[in-house]
Amino acid sequence: MQEVTTQRSWKEKQRQEREEQILRVAEEVLLEKGYHETSMDEIATRVGIAKGTVYLHFPSKEDLVTTLFERDMLKFFQNFDATIAPESTASAKLEAILRLMYGGVYSRRMRLLYSMYNSADMRRIFQAKKVCMLDMWEQVSQRINSLLEEGKTSGEFDATLPTNVMLHMFLSLLSPRGFERLIVEGHMSAEELAHYLAQIYFKGIHAH
Repeated sequence: MQEVTTQRSWKEKQRQEREEQILRVAEEVLLEKGYHETSMDEIATRVGIAKGTVYLHFPSKEDLVTTLFERDMLKFFQNFDATIAPESTASAKLEAILRLMYGGVYSRRMRLLYSMYNSADMRRIFQAKKVCMLDMWEQVSQRINSLLEEGKTSGEFDATLPTNVMLHMFLSLLSPRGFERLIVEGHMSAEELAHYLAQIYFKGIHAH
């Protein structure tokens, strides 16, 4: 009985490792070619397995991509929670979120997440697969809103400013496409850009 259990555990470990390998290669191909030009054949070839083996793990390309998105979004939220030090000020917590977004969004994984999130075709697929993107981003908005209220209560932020306006402005900073030119053409690091954006934003909302 023990031998059967051990064999099953070994097979399950093999299955998980193979699935992770497929997802890793799929991420590379998606970044290189985009969703429409990515094929299950090429993913299988790069992994070194038969296409049928890929379909054993993921019944369709849509299933593979939504699994990849959900996995990476989960990792993002885990990093989001770990980034915010509970003893720091509200502005320090918000700046940490900016650094997380800009430090990650120009990495391979976050660039892929951003392109998928902003693709109309992918949004339709996510909707069909019931991937709750809006719920995920609503969680982010609620946490940021709470930090803004925390800063107003402590006297750190200007209490006369409507929180929803402050929230909208902060969320607009989390869209790096608008600032991409500064990094690509301005030879500025993502971390530097996040720091300057934080300075401008917090000077505007700090209590005088």
